[in-house]
Amino acid sequence: MAAAPHCLLLLLLVLIPTLSRGVVGGSGAGGEARKTYIFRVDHSAKPSVFPTHAHWYSSAAFASGADGAPLEPLHVYDTVFHGFSASVPASRADALRRHPAVLAAFEDTVRTLHTTRSPQFLGLRARLGLWSLADYGSDVVVGVLDTGVWPERRSLSDRNLPPVPSRWRGGCDAGPGFPASSCNRKLVGARFFSQGHAAHYGLAATASNGSVEFMSPRDADGHGTHTATTAAGSVAYDASMEGYAPGVAKGVAPKARVAVYKVCWKGAGCLDSDILAGFDRAVADGVDVISVSIGGGNGVASPFYLDPIAIGAYGAVSRGVFVATSAGNEGPTAMSATNLAPWLATVGAGTIDRNFPAEIVLGDGRRMSGVSLYSGKPLTNTMLPLFYPGRSGGLSASLCMENSIDPSVVSGKIVICDRGSSPRVAKGMVVKDAGGVAMVLANGAANGEGLVGDAHVLPACSVGENEGDTLKAYAANTTNPTATINFKGTVIGVKPAPVVASFSARGPNGLVPEILKPDFIAPGVNILAAWTGATGPTGLESDPRRTEFNILSGTSMACPHASGAAALLRSAHPGWSSAAIRSALMTTAAATDNRGEAVGDEAEPGRVATPFDYGAGHINLGKALDPGLVYDIGDDDYVAFMCSIGYEANAIEVITHKPVACPATSRNPSGSDLNYPSISVVFYGGNQSKTVIRTATNVGAAASATYKPRVEMASSAVSVTIKPEKLVFSPTAKTQRFAVTVASSSSSPPASTPVYGHLVWSDGGGHDVRSPIVVTWLQSM
Repeated sequence: MAAAPHCLLLLLLVLIPTLSRGVVGGSGAGGEARKTYIFRVDHSAKPSVFPTHAHWYSSAAFASGADGAPLEPLHVYDTVFHGFSASVPASRADALRRHPAVLAAFEDTVRTLHTTRSPQFLGLRARLGLWSLADYGSDVVVGVLDTGVWPERRSLSDRNLPPVPSRWRGGCDAGPGFPASSCNRKLVGARFFSQGHAAHYGLAATASNGSVEFMSPRDADGHGTHTATTAAGSVAYDASMEGYAPGVAKGVAPKARVAVYKVCWKGAGCLDSDILAGFDRAVADGVDVISVSIGGGNGVASPFYLDPIAIGAYGAVSRGVFVATSAGNEGPTAMSATNLAPWLATVGAGTIDRNFPAEIVLGDGRRMSGVSLYSGKPLTNTMLPLFYPGRSGGLSASLCMENSIDPSVVSGKIVICDRGSSPRVAKGMVVKDAGGVAMVLANGAANGEGLVGDAHVLPACSVGENEGDTLKAYAANTTNPTATINFKGTVIGVKPAPVVASFSARGPNGLVPEILKPDFIAPGVNILAAWTGATGPTGLESDPRRTEFNILSGTSMACPHASGAAALLRSAHPGWSSAAIRSALMTTAAATDNRGEAVGDEAEPGRVATPFDYGAGHINLGKALDPGLVYDIGDDDYVAFMCSIGYEANAIEVITHKPVACPATSRNPSGSDLNYPSISVVFYGGNQSKTVIRTATNVGAAASATYKPRVEMASSAVSVTIKPEKLVFSPTAKTQRFAVTVASSSSSPPASTPVYGHLVWSDGGGHDVRSPIVVTWLQSM
């Protein structure tokens, strides 16, 4: 484990002069409060007298207000987006909106992070298949927008890597605790973006949150180091998290280069203005892949032209950069998926075949199963009193919130705490501070049976809703209830796997139901990767432990698996577009688990998951290298899609940065004809038949090939017809179009009940190109 300089562990946030701009509640002219806004500007309108757009924005041309003060931009965007962000009073924002060159303006929003064996579970094997043919992702640069990086970790070693690719234009921003020499042939770039954060929270809020933080690319949170090394970490032997998950740690693309863009700050989230600046810089630097484990905002999906992640990603994708995003952790609630734009790869989370079991033994001999990453002194089968504070202490006590439980009651006992409202590990600290000796964390209805391991500060484990209810009933109805907890370490070969993680956000797409989201799932439960040296594995300030690796769960962990997979495919197929890479990942994804049965849902054991849960399925890199056919999409296709869903031309221009013209009428106003690898058909009202068009491109080794279709639907409520009945490819006919007609077989379709199925094109030679089909009925538009 690389030793961090002692001074770094004591270094508090160092404030730099640029942070003096804008404070929450700060005042403009007349005492009016300031907010940060992002302004989209027609870059072609810049008068030639100004040498740069930055000069133009800071000139009298954008000065306004009673004092006519010049504008002080926080960020100037000139690659994936054209415009600037600034902290101004609402009245000045309104004046800027009326500027003839300003196309759009929207408020800055705070977004949240979507918080070793997984490469093998994806189908990767040393010296075979995609790893070998892609040279482990060598020379592909993965840009990670997150909380920064801890550069001393072995997972960021550049040992045996060749020189940095000459095309790389990035740099290494020096700052407190992060000299420019922190970068190397592995970590080829590191930048940080704080202006939006500082303007939103202000100096006082930033400096007084009690956290260690660094005004540099150094990672004080751990999330960024974990995601970066999940995607592209170098090989690190003898890795584990305090004994859990021992083995060789490596990223999905272990030879790919890493560039980090710190846009999120510990305990403060991520500001849209900083995220957009990160996209802008990453693309200008020359990244090949961007990984964004961020989402949320105000909890309401915004139109794409008001969503900086969608806007920034479009600018990246239009320049050939693959962008992977996390779907969010609000599952199993329906329509909870975020990052919904069709040019994004939206990644949900599944389990892998590794677990960290713990067992609760009750005083009456019953045994219950849970999970835990506790690594301290065990309870050694000692039976201890069991207590549930929620029985008489109210809601806050049941949740083990801070100062909610009575030390005189819980001292020396195992305490049952309900999950929710505060971090899982923080509940353990509350119990420990109150004198409790152990904790059982019980799921409620919101989490069902979904379990994730935590590196608790005291002996503790998590149990599902059913086990939790049983445990609480035992504690309430037994005289002198007792229990103990046994920790079982690491178990591999777990079946079934994958299972859709209970927290993984679900479809349908809340903005455009004709685009199925998430696109696919990837490993996102109990993932081992490198960790910061600034905080312990719980992330709590009071946790004194320091570990080189940590085990985390979330769609944040699934997203970099997809980013690493894209890096491998980009290395193996440098001519493929971002859409082609996503298509390969989707059409080869698996909808069956390691038992050969349908993938299940962790939230409801025994229930078969659906495409609204897992999209196309769980990515399988053993097959994605050679998908046979791909569904490609270009800029014009995305523009036609946005026109078809009713976006005005000026709104689309906010995304595309160039003028567009939508046709006066559209044959298909639903957007279903976008050449997407999945097929989602929506019937509105009495519309009982619909035809969608797809174009397949042959990327197989054989230039001449014939594919025949097979359709399977889970219900007879719809019929699906494919025309033509075969696709014939040749050296001169590399693409072929086909029509999919979906018709309701009944005048009274199943209300609010989607019908699922899939279309498979097979060439008889090992290529099975699989697309999920979802049919839903909605009320008239």
